[in-house]
Amino acid sequence: MILSDKTISKYLESGELVIEPMVKGQIQPASVDIRLGRHFLKLDENKFEAMTMTDEIHYVEFESDSIIIPSNSFLLATTMEYIKLPNYLTAFVEGRSSIGRMGLFIQNAGWVDAGFEGEITLELFNANRLPIRLEAGRRICQLVFAEMDEVALNPYQGKYLGQRRAVGSKIFLDEDRND
Repeated sequence: MILSDKTISKYLESGELVIEPMVKGQIQPASVDIRLGRHFLKLDENKFEAMTMTDEIHYVEFESDSIIIPSNSFLLATTMEYIKLPNYLTAFVEGRSSIGRMGLFIQNAGWVDAGFEGEITLELFNANRLPIRLEAGRRICQLVFAEMDEVALNPYQGKYLGQRRAVGSKIFLDEDRND
């Protein structure tokens, strides 16, 4: 079941759901608008000739109040908000329609597991032919919350738990590697 603004507000007030910092107007009828943070990562294209799933990926890290994403470019960014989901709520990360209409695709793999805590790393891709300028503090995406039918037996305890700032891929740490 997707949570309404009334239920989201109730969970925030009780402390069961944490989204900090928040300002007036972020809660929408069935979602919460999330703002762009100041921390970014871009691939360090000069460090390797190809990415693999077994080698650590190197990034160039920087902070800025605004960022220009060139045409057909990929960038990792963080959210301003730190979230903490209880073991019975999950969230979907959805791009805002107004931003999608500019040609900016926003993901975080689209899913936030029950029990996750941290800032969300967003995967941004400019599919437009023109560069896009983004400003920290502006609403960039939204979280849609769903209540699970039961409390998770195994809430999220993965390698991104508690993350602050944009965090690059840690796929090289996966236990199912075929070394």
